Amino acid sequence: MNFKKINLNKEEHNFHILSIDGGGIRSIVPAFIINSIFSKLGIDFGEKIQMLAGTSTGSIIVAGLACEISTKKIIKLYSKVCDKILKEIFEERKLGDIENPLLILSIDIGNGNVHIFKSNDSKHFTRDVLVRDAVLASCSTPTYFNSIIEYALGGLWANNPSLVAFIEAQKRLNVSADSIKILSISIGHVKSFYGTDLEKKWGFFWEREKFINFILSLKSQSIHNYLKLIIKEDNLLRLNFESDLPLPLDECTSKQDLLLKADKLFTYEGKNIQFFFNC
Repeated sequence: MNFKKINLNKEEHNFHILSIDGGGIRSIVPAFIINSIFSKLGIDFGEKIQMLAGTSTGSIIVAGLACEISTKKIIKLYSKVCDKILKEIFEERKLGDIENPLLILSIDIGNGNVHIFKSNDSKHFTRDVLVRDAVLASCSTPTYFNSIIEYALGGLWANNPSLVAFIEAQKRLNVSADSIKILSISIGHVKSFYGTDLEKKWGFFWEREKFINFILSLKSQSIHNYLKLIIKEDNLLRLNFESDLPLPLDECTSKQDLLLKADKLFTYEGKNIQFFFNC
């Protein structure tokens, strides 16, 4: 799919944003859904989407779409994400080479600030960062990987990038709030985390992966709830599923189970997706 150049000075009836949560191997869920939207519904994101936003492994998907990489190829990435693979996929392409709005969320750990890597839709900032470095920076989870170029996991402040994208479109690109439509794709929500036993020794009970999962889920939920308060109801479509069992962030063995959940979610939401894009 080829993304058409956006004329930001032109009045558009709707300004569509694709927002993808971060979540390790679980981001294979939105990758599968996007591929299904394109292959089964015939919806061309290059024609329909005006802005892309992603956090952590969700940034792999949006950067891949912006660089015109096939969604099938993106799905295969989730078994082997590493610096070498990203270099093969994105080569030497820089954010400055991408003209359509692309947001990749991260953290500036050196200065203790949030950070957003942006494409070349605005001429007011320098965009000489390699796409692969921006993606790897957004994916660098503390305690899992070494941080890349002094940046780390964007999910620690906005695992769901939809609200950031909404504000960026409205304030930076001067898009009317009423014309912004957001397709926000989650990586699933675990219903139960720690229970309510007050006698637990919490110092040892948090568990590293479970705690990171907990934080990311809370941030995604809160951002979605905030966004619902300021956007028109029909202009926001959140694709999500719930699980009674733990959803791992880094176990490639769970890939097939996640693909089954993604297929079920797409089947259930297919008509809503078509309605969202007026198809």
